[in-house]
Amino acid sequence: MIVDIWQSFRRLPVWVQIWVAAILVPVNLSPLLFLSEFQGVMVATLAVGGMAPNLVIMMRDHGFSRAMALPHLLIWTPLVIFLINLLSSGAELPDIYRNFLILLLLVDLVSLAFDCLDALKWWRGDRGAA
Repeated sequence: MIVDIWQSFRRLPVWVQIWVAAILVPVNLSPLLFLSEFQGVMVATLAVGGMAPNLVIMMRDHGFSRAMALPHLLIWTPLVIFLINLLSSGAELPDIYRNFLILLLLVDLVSLAFDCLDALKWWRGDRGAA
């Protein structure tokens, strides 16, 4: 199964592989470094929580499928709203944490744009793995 998932990942376009491996996953795991910051546990829970269900989906589908957009939409949409509220609340946040939250917000907004398209394709029947 791990080989199937790896081969499916490698069949994705190169830019998607780079996006996922070098940006999306690392940025959404990085809140674990900020657990002690204001609302850090909530940010980490939502960021990692948007990815965790995809492990089950990858195992079920034996690879990367458009169904992986669904947990992102369900969990990262509230995360984005939470981040916007947190960043605009006037809370005193260390610069490194504030800058990271902005990065997380931007990365997840881009991801959600892709996820909307993938979810629509999944809804219309494109349910195979890459």
